Amino acid sequence: MSLFFLLLRRWSSALYMMITVGGGILISSFAKDFFGRPRPDLVPHESIVHTASFPSGHSMMAAIVYLTLGVLIARVQPKFILKLYVMIVASVLTLCVGISRIYMGVHWPTDVAAGWLAGGAWAMICLIVARILAQRGHIEEEVVEEAG
Repeated sequence: MSLFFLLLRRWSSALYMMITVGGGILISSFAKDFFGRPRPDLVPHESIVHTASFPSGHSMMAAIVYLTLGVLIARVQPKFILKLYVMIVASVLTLCVGISRIYMGVHWPTDVAAGWLAGGAWAMICLIVARILAQRGHIEEEVVEEAG
């Protein structure tokens, strides 16, 4: 995940990415333990899972990783079209993971929606914090497209 930033020699952004994903993992684990909702038993599961159902950890982690990586990569792209492309790819990947969890019968749609919302909120918080850190000189500034 952080390899993109390491290749650009954006050391603080690479570290920030690792911290944000690590924080997301902790939040996901805590939420599953806190809610402890059982998994659906309407259909035979396509995979064997022993953790709680709510929120969907896969959906939440997909949103945390892909959307956070998306917003942080989009920050360093100079062209709007590249920023848009990165965010579309991150969003589609996030949606596919959640849909697959429902298809496999291991989550209720509300589990997936909660995972997406929590992961998306985390990605937005990470973007806001990245902007604050950039203003203070702790991570690299956002790249903006020049007019003309």
